[in-house]
Formats: sequence, structure tokens, C-alpha cells
Amino acid sequence: MQVFSGLVIFTWVSLLISQGMIWLYAPVESSMGIVQKIFYLHLPLAWWAFMAFFIVFVASAGFLWKKRPGLDMLAAAAAEVGVLFTVLVLITGSIWGRASWNTWWTWDPRLTTALVMCFIYSAYLVLRQASIPSPRREILCAVIGVLAFADVPLVFVSARMWRSIHPAVFAAQNGGMPVEMLFTLLVSLVAWGGLLTLLIKNRYSQLQIQRGLDGLMSRKYW
Repeated sequence: MQVFSGLVIFTWVSLLISQGMIWLYAPVESSMGIVQKIFYLHLPLAWWAFMAFFIVFVASAGFLWKKRPGLDMLAAAAAEVGVLFTVLVLITGSIWGRASWNTWWTWDPRLTTALVMCFIYSAYLVLRQASIPSPRREILCAVIGVLAFADVPLVFVSARMWRSIHPAVFAAQNGGMPVEMLFTLLVSLVAWGGLLTLLIKNRYSQLQIQRGLDGLMSRKYW
């Protein structure tokens, strides 16, 4: 419990510090101006969404192997947070795209594969609510949780595999960013990683309570 409380404090302090660094420390980008600062939200959300879906993959594979309910609940919790982060990625990306490309949306390989990823994991969450008898539903969800991860690395490499207008964060040549921007990005990554952990843990605890209540409701008392 002390560890969890410490993580809560650390996360909120990190979020506050990251906001201060974004607006007071990181320089304003010369071409895009103030709109570029959405980058410090957009990128951490994207990377931690990938991590959430990796947790879904690992937990789903573990459930197929061990059949432990805790792994199924962990996959569900991570998928919900991952979809939330992905939706925010698409929203912030659209705002950035409007300022950079003069359009809210373009069927760029990176954007298209990210949208498909969001649809796949949203369908996974819908399947979890389907009226399919247990444990068949959990097994089916675990299979989807494993297979769905195939789109995650595709999103990451899509901008390099196909012609894309999506900017590369760390370019191989003539790339890089000022030290102030890099430090601000790293702090933002840490802060949003802490928030991801808290959200998954809280949702996992809720699912545990819900499972316990469902077990009590299914008993017959005479």
C-alpha cells in the first residue's frame, strides 16, 4: 500500500513538473510554434499505448498457458487503458496534423495503422462483454489478445516501410532535438508511464472486486 501511495505521489508530481517544463523550459519550435508542444503529450501517449497492448499480449499468452483468471483481468485492464491512450493519440495527432498539414486527417500509413489498431482493441473490449459462456469467452479473448498485437509493431515501423509524411522523432540523419526538448520529453514519458501503471492497477482491482461480487451473486442461498 505504501508503494502504491508513493507511486501516486510520484506520478502526479512528475505530471506537474512535465507541464512546467513543457511551457516554461522547452523552447518554442521555429516552424510550428506553440502547437508543437502537443508533441510532449502525443508521443508519450503513443509509446505507453504500445506498452499497454504488449501487456495484453503477454497476459493473454499467459492465460492460454496457465488459465489463471488474474491474467485475464490484467489483459482486460491493460486493453482498456491502451484504447483510451490510443484515442487520445489520434485526437492529439489530428490537432497537430491540422497545424502541420492543414488537414485534420490524412490516410498516411502511420495514421491508418494506428486507427486499425484502435478498432482491433476496441473490438476486443466489445468481445469481452459478449454473452459467451465462461471459460470459452476468456479463451477467445486471449486468442484475440495475442493475435491483435501483430498490428502494434506494424504501427511503429509503418512510417519507415512506406512513404509517410509523419515526422520521425529520432531521425537517423540530420535529426535530433535540443537538449531542453529531449529532457522535457523524457520527463513526460516517465510521468505518463506512471499514470498508465496507476490506471491499469486501479482497473485491475475493480475487475477483481467485480469478479468477487459476481461469484457471490451466482451462489444460491436457501
